[in-house]
Amino acid sequence: MGAVADSLASKRIAVCVGSGGVGKTTVAAALALQRALDGGRALVCTIDPARRLANALGLENLGNAEARVPEHRFAAAGLAPRGELWAMMLDVKRTWDDLVARHAPDRTRRERILRNRIYQQLSGALAGSQEYMAMEKLYELATERDYDLVVLDTPPTSHALDFLEAPDRILDFLGNEAARRLLTPALSAGRVGLRIAHLGGSYIAKTLARFTGGEVLQELSEFLGVFDGMYEGFQSRAAAVRSLLADPRLGFVIVAGPNPLSVDEALLLHETLHAESMPIAGAVVNRASSSLLSPGAAPPSPEALAAALTAAGESFEPSFPARLARAVADNELLATADQRQTERLFREVEAAHSVVPRFEGNVHDLDGLARLARRI
Repeated sequence: MGAVADSLASKRIAVCVGSGGVGKTTVAAALALQRALDGGRALVCTIDPARRLANALGLENLGNAEARVPEHRFAAAGLAPRGELWAMMLDVKRTWDDLVARHAPDRTRRERILRNRIYQQLSGALAGSQEYMAMEKLYELATERDYDLVVLDTPPTSHALDFLEAPDRILDFLGNEAARRLLTPALSAGRVGLRIAHLGGSYIAKTLARFTGGEVLQELSEFLGVFDGMYEGFQSRAAAVRSLLADPRLGFVIVAGPNPLSVDEALLLHETLHAESMPIAGAVVNRASSSLLSPGAAPPSPEALAAALTAAGESFEPSFPARLARAVADNELLATADQRQTERLFREVEAAHSVVPRFEGNVHDLDGLARLARRI
């Protein structure tokens, strides 16, 4: 077991965070797989809409419900887990609908919200929706299921605070009293109130209606209106979700690539999580180039390579030793640069560290995930 997986042995929740393109989804799946191999009942929840994870786990598709990886898939990969591995993909719209159904006081209110066109658009496109629903689904899985480990693959960070601040941004929108007061006349006026004259004479309301159309304004007004009496429930739930992130049974895993931009983002994430007193379980540098040489050894010259190939009885074109020497030298430059960035990250993150080398191909099956898990 790798250092980061070992640090999660006492945790019940792992939250993988990092910038896009660093292999966060694959790392999350590998962490869940390792717990299943060790005898636990593990679940990985991803927000990645691509089919990579489903393919790697041998599942036809992933949805908003948990699916167990069948035993014959493990057997085909030469693996014999002592536990269970489950997987799912977050459906933002479905999770919003479930949240509305939970807080709506009656069926009529629930149906009004679900039918509202503003809600239908914003529940999938509102800034922060993906992050908010990822946290909501995590809370549901952690409190209503009996998994030994739940691993959440979060949306890529464009800013370190996006994931942590998403619930507050959504709640600010839903509880916007200024917008509610402005649009109340349109809501109470009904169909006739679609005319500008029924918007209370407000210059702002008239301007909004002129640019958006009265029907859109009516829909927005109704959307905010039907949330009356429900906001407190949403607020209470968001507070519970936020408190879960500080639970000692939860550990954040920072995933980065071995390049300056990715490490900068990872360090900003670490700083933010540390300032918010969030528990950090470890850091993973993924796809790092490995040196082909012994420590301290210089890259071989074309002449030395030609002599070695000749001594081994290999036939080669005259230009091959020079090309091979350049490839080895380039690899050493990459390995040195990757090591420098890796050390820069690990100097700041006081938690378990793991380095995953760059594999020859993409991880596309359980065997590849198992190889990755052993390095994490």
